[in-house]
Amino acid sequence: MPELNVIAERVLDGGTVGREDALWLAADSDFERLLFHAHRLREHFCGNVVHLCSVISARSGACSEDCRFCAQSTRYRTGADVHALVSGEQMTGAARRAAESGADRFGIVTSGESVCGNRRDFEAICAASKDIQASGGVNACVSIGKLARGDVEKLKAAGVRRIHHNLETSARFYPEICTTHSHADRVDTVRNVTAAGLEVCCGGLFGLGETWADRVDLALELRGLGVGSVPINFLNPVPGTPLGARPLLPPAEALRIIALYRFLLPDREIKVCGGREVTLRDLQSWMFRAGASGTMIGDYLTTKGRSPADDLRMIADLGLTPRSAEH
Repeated sequence: MPELNVIAERVLDGGTVGREDALWLAADSDFERLLFHAHRLREHFCGNVVHLCSVISARSGACSEDCRFCAQSTRYRTGADVHALVSGEQMTGAARRAAESGADRFGIVTSGESVCGNRRDFEAICAASKDIQASGGVNACVSIGKLARGDVEKLKAAGVRRIHHNLETSARFYPEICTTHSHADRVDTVRNVTAAGLEVCCGGLFGLGETWADRVDLALELRGLGVGSVPINFLNPVPGTPLGARPLLPPAEALRIIALYRFLLPDREIKVCGGREVTLRDLQSWMFRAGASGTMIGDYLTTKGRSPADDLRMIADLGLTPRSAEH
């Protein structure tokens, strides 16, 4: 049986955790000690600075894809908002408010397999990103679906620093949550982004019915792809979707996922995003003790978040500093 403190010391010394040890950490390690060492790893590799991001749902609904968790698919009746791309002024205004709320990154997010099929929308997003980056308030990010290498280069020229594109889950489990595009399709976009020299924000959604092995395999894949920022989302079941009746993950299981990812991706930005309020409930502040180094503030795409002021107070109470406060 591996020793938890031995694994932690190995990681602190620059070593890595293999699949066998990762599965043991996930299923059999002591919960309190796992969180203790994950916290040590976060402090060692990330210090006490946390990254805060915010997003705008710039184009919502009317998505042709069949992701079983998503409120925006046309295949399910969820009552989610449907609207075309918002104006450039709305995007830049939301970015300004995000900066005022303490975010250091702001993402423009659109529904659909890819925004690139609508060149007018794509060019509008490029223009807004250029204005946001030029303002100096926050770094411009986008999450606009499948991207070819040429599209990535245009986004880079517009000032986009980071592109978000989740893998969601392991390659093995992916066909259980989506059939209209593949796990390999998503990996291709990640590789196109890294090939262009841009940062990648890429993580997963947990609580879909995946196993601990799926969670480990996703983390190992992200490590192999060289992903620098890893969002951890928890399923907030949406009535009307195929996963609408799934139970929420228990808070302790969610925290164990965060800690596991800190062990497997010790020097990466690990941020807890969608579903944290309903899943972690009164234990939200524990996400940082479990190894998280960032979070999303404000509202999500189709669900409400909590007040940025409450999150900033929580961060200050923990003795942590938002990255935006350093500049």
